[in-house]
Amino acid sequence: MRTTTRVLTLSFILLALFAGGTTQAAGPGRPARVAPAAWQATANGPADLLVVLTGQADLGPASRLPTKAEKGRFVYRTLTQVALRTQAPLRSWLAQRGVDYEPFYLVNALRLSADRALLISLAARSDVGRIELNPAVRGISPRVEPVAGAQAVTGVEWNVALIGAQAVWNTYGVRGEGIVVAGNDTGIEWTHPALKAHYRGWNGTTADHDRNWLDAISNSPTPLDDLNHGTHTMGTMVGDDGQGNQIGVAPGARWIGCRNMDLGVGTPASYLTCFQFFLAPYPHNGDPFADGDPSLAPHVINNSWVCPPSEGCSVGTLQSAVESLRAAGVVVVASAGNEGPLCSTVGDPPAIYDAAFSVGASNSSDQIAGFSSRGPVLADGSGRRKPDITAPGVNVRSSVRGGGYAGGWSGTSMAAPHVAGAVALLWSAAPALVGKVALTERILQITSHPHTTTQGCGGDASTAVPNNVWGWGRLDALQAVEVGLTCPSVGDFDGDGRVTIVDIMQVASAWGLHDGDPGYSSAYDLDGNQIIDESDIMAIVTHWQEACREL
Repeated sequence: MRTTTRVLTLSFILLALFAGGTTQAAGPGRPARVAPAAWQATANGPADLLVVLTGQADLGPASRLPTKAEKGRFVYRTLTQVALRTQAPLRSWLAQRGVDYEPFYLVNALRLSADRALLISLAARSDVGRIELNPAVRGISPRVEPVAGAQAVTGVEWNVALIGAQAVWNTYGVRGEGIVVAGNDTGIEWTHPALKAHYRGWNGTTADHDRNWLDAISNSPTPLDDLNHGTHTMGTMVGDDGQGNQIGVAPGARWIGCRNMDLGVGTPASYLTCFQFFLAPYPHNGDPFADGDPSLAPHVINNSWVCPPSEGCSVGTLQSAVESLRAAGVVVVASAGNEGPLCSTVGDPPAIYDAAFSVGASNSSDQIAGFSSRGPVLADGSGRRKPDITAPGVNVRSSVRGGGYAGGWSGTSMAAPHVAGAVALLWSAAPALVGKVALTERILQITSHPHTTTQGCGGDASTAVPNNVWGWGRLDALQAVEVGLTCPSVGDFDGDGRVTIVDIMQVASAWGLHDGDPGYSSAYDLDGNQIIDESDIMAIVTHWQEACREL
């Protein structure tokens, strides 16, 4: 547990070091806590800013909680409590000056408009950690240009079959049932024939969009898509119209969505709003701090967008948001970007983060796409290998607005939804893995089809797997499910793929607790008698050292 705390502490140190250059030597008159872009933007008047507070929550204990539900409740409660407590003085100070603001808890921050004088006053406060610009940035790379046009029904799409999704359906009868995927994108046409029946807000008769949809751009109470992109990516995750258009990897899963871009342009605040909604969905016009329900959080979030530092998006703005979702047991999938073929072109959040599962793109011949961004990551100084994995992202057919379909779409935006869908298949087939993000990602990595490269990015040898072009290789959902089903069915509470003394001690620490007592968990109560007793400990001991095959 102390190791987890040290890792989290290190991540916060790195966040401070690489957050938008705020630790660079300040220019003339610029406070060190103010990002250069924020300082420049206020030169001639007010600018849209994010004020990030110094107080940060310790989410380390979430790793010791055995279920996704418990992780989610802890993370939501802890983040909101820390934000409310630490933001109170600053909120009062702003109110006294008549300054409007929008508070966040997923990142402990306030969004506001400030001129140079207010910016300087804010930077002088001891509770302010850094001040960053909230710029409008291209969320979708200009290389993602679809060759649109309606195509005839083709049955199961080549990309769905190639990653083994169809084989999972046929072999195990699993199509993603019981799992919720989220689309963080340009929006979603919820009435599309391939998507409507899979929407969590549709019960077959009436629609209920509360807690199933959020529009961070125009606050529309009803799902919409202004650019086709989000409808296309969601189709790859779950799409199936029952009439032969089998475009989705996990058609048995349900989906929810959030619109984070306006015609493909978003802001750090709009991305953060959607991430926050997914941690604990709340009703239309509800209060994220008071009305969020973490039990309704999705299992996996697809992010087919980027927040380019080259356009003013600070490198670290969204990092703690992604880390908090991961701590809550949610898999955050991100497209690696379309800036290849040069090395170190994975340069934009959220794909650069260690806590994001980043996806490159390949074609139908299992060749890497020329546009697929390569690692290692230089933007935050980490030298981190990316992408983590690769999936089909060239000439992908999926759903578009108006109830139609379009092929010819290419980009890592198209690749990432395959991985989100594969997580749904894996967790549906092996519920013991739900909420165990690190183990799930590890299974996806080791079961992928390995590919080598001679490009040598980051000093990769020609035989290296993983590498900075393919990651661990091309996604294989069938192999992932087969390995996932061999993992321990009970007892692996820390998600390391085996039952060890650490797991046994977790149960022992709850010995004697009854249902309803603080610290009681139904996951520990293996005999279901509403008390953690000797029989539960002995049941765990029988699984000691049991491990996932090949892990």
